[in-house]
Amino acid sequence: MPKSFQQKLKILYLMRVLMEKTDENHPMTIKELIAHLDDCGISVERKTLYDDIETLRVFGMDIVSRREKPSGFYLASREFELAELKLLVDAVQSSKFITTGKSRQLIRKLESLTSVHQAKLLQRQVFVENRVKTVNEGIYYNIDQIHTAISSNRQISFQYYEWTVSKEMRLRKDGERYRVSPWGMIWKDENYYLIGLDENSNVVKHYRVDKMMKIRVEQDQRNGGEIFEGFDAAQFATRTFGMFGGRDETLCMEFENRFVGVVIDHFGQEVMIHRKDEEHFATLVHVNVSSQFFGWLAGLGPGAVIISPESVRAEYKEFLEKALGNYRDKNT
Repeated sequence: MPKSFQQKLKILYLMRVLMEKTDENHPMTIKELIAHLDDCGISVERKTLYDDIETLRVFGMDIVSRREKPSGFYLASREFELAELKLLVDAVQSSKFITTGKSRQLIRKLESLTSVHQAKLLQRQVFVENRVKTVNEGIYYNIDQIHTAISSNRQISFQYYEWTVSKEMRLRKDGERYRVSPWGMIWKDENYYLIGLDENSNVVKHYRVDKMMKIRVEQDQRNGGEIFEGFDAAQFATRTFGMFGGRDETLCMEFENRFVGVVIDHFGQEVMIHRKDEEHFATLVHVNVSSQFFGWLAGLGPGAVIISPESVRAEYKEFLEKALGNYRDKNT
């Protein structure tokens, strides 16, 4: 190997070993660095190595020389701090829409952003709990295709699947392709959802991105611009319980004071709170009335009451009576 080419490789190998194997608790001495480069087939003198380290410092690498034990050189700062990487690893692992395989790939890439020693601390975070994950390996492709369609103002088509009681994936509508004008994506209940205009019904709908298959960007331009011009995706997510569809209603509701945090957590700090008495408050909320909303309300027990409209009160009462019917003695 020509000497000039070997010298070019030398500083690259030095940069890599400092990035991969050193941190504040694991510095490398000049002797150890020389030995590592020798293992890579590159011979280097001590004085030259000092000059190369200084070159990397001028280049912008935060290389520190420690005199106390353990002594040596190490990379003191990186693009991501260890605490930030731990946060990202846990976010990847806890994301239901990312498959187990893709989670492992992403985490391995995140580990490469720190030293091999600190990467072990990230590995211990990976399997904190046995979280449920999606099985759709095409999730990355789906997200990429949706963003491509949005940026190019195009419609998309796709197949949509559901689970059967035998735990098999079955295509909805016998595999017929859905046609949608995509306008955005939101994160809700640990899942990714596409928000768009259904081209067949001309209705705004949402779809689980991990349940979409064989996405295709179409040549037709999107429709629904006038609908989505003032569309608030965050507000849509707030009023849609469990991301199940329903009709929009404005409800007057009464809650016990102990539920004020629950109401603010779900509807946001802008929600109106009106003190009714020492133990209760009233509020107006915009929701998609659905069985999922009723289920959420039932979970709060008698401390949450729908005041109006009367039609929704009657609907909720019917919901509770049907649920209670499953527990009545069938002989009575």
